[in-house]
Amino acid sequence: MTTTVEPVQHEQPTEHRARYGDREFRYHLCYLPTQQRRSIRIHVHPNGKVQVDAPEDSPLSEIKAAVQRRARWILKHLDDIEQRHRDVLPRQWVSGESVLYLGRRYVLKTIQDPEQRKVTCKLIGGQLRVRGKDLIPERAQAAVQQWYRDRASDVFQRRLDLLVDALPWLKTPPEWRMVAMQTQWGSCAASGAVLLNPHLVKAPTRAIDYVLLHELCHLVEHNHSPRFYNLLDRFMPDWRSVKERLDGQAEVILRGSVT
Repeated sequence: MTTTVEPVQHEQPTEHRARYGDREFRYHLCYLPTQQRRSIRIHVHPNGKVQVDAPEDSPLSEIKAAVQRRARWILKHLDDIEQRHRDVLPRQWVSGESVLYLGRRYVLKTIQDPEQRKVTCKLIGGQLRVRGKDLIPERAQAAVQQWYRDRASDVFQRRLDLLVDALPWLKTPPEWRMVAMQTQWGSCAASGAVLLNPHLVKAPTRAIDYVLLHELCHLVEHNHSPRFYNLLDRFMPDWRSVKERLDGQAEVILRGSVT
């Protein structure tokens, strides 16, 4: 998952830069317990984030050398991602398009109703029905955006309430709010405030729980230290596979606007 966090409380900060020719890219360094990671691995996620996983005892010079050796490969993947984003057709907000909600696809159905001045948006069966007078694409888009935000507010609060009961360091849900982001699922500030991307409501519930748990673990460990990953392992042993599936859907989930 991509997230904005405080610097890792480790020997080195987690955000780094590398150069190849006249180009520069950033990568996020995650130290993992030696028993979980015996070699340095580099990932380029679908949202364009470069992540480097390294054993916690790896010298920074060795990590930087490994990144430099793969720099050409990294930049090629970043170029491919940028090209795919350019090729994604923008939504037209008309009947027949598909929309995602909690991991399932629904068909968008726009219905012109001269008697209904206020545009409404309801999930009925396998359709997300948008109904109203003078239902131009812009009005349909605004209605769907608001519907997503309303659903996200409800779903996120319910899932947070369940996690509070399961996590011993929480007594009440933390302060949280929604912020539309293009490359992040969520973040946790040093103050303890949690920010969540409303697009996340398009993902399966298990993925939502993973993002919430990730941010809630930062209330204890404001870093990506071994202790942070131990918390994730304790409360969601399969988080790696959940994260991989979520990141694999990033391009589809983040397409479209939820402001």
